[in-house]
Amino acid sequence: MDRRRIVNAAAAAFLPDLRYGAPVEGMSWCNVSYDADTGMGSFLLRMAPGATSRPHEHMDFEEFFVISGELVDADGTVFRSGDFVSFAPGSKHWSTTREGCVLAVFLRRANRRLEPGESLAP
Repeated sequence: MDRRRIVNAAAAAFLPDLRYGAPVEGMSWCNVSYDADTGMGSFLLRMAPGATSRPHEHMDFEEFFVISGELVDADGTVFRSGDFVSFAPGSKHWSTTREGCVLAVFLRRANRRLEPGESLAP
């Protein structure tokens, strides 16, 4: 039995992103190794043009590689194709994309969704 999994970002089957409950408009994902029980693993995340993630806090490191497109963070920082980004535990943010993007995401623990009105400040 082959114990590896190969996922091609261009041909992957993406499903609605339900990690924070209700689907996020314009966001879909392809689970590669993410385990909902531990919050650890990897997945591909596709954001359609104009999509915005829900505000959340990183409970451990979250890292992602921008495969295509660009992502704009809450503070205005633009992450472009080829960028590898690392968010430290305790960081809070949301992101949006004007043109759409595909990310390879690596989590060590599930993120915590911020409640409406909860500050992004540490």
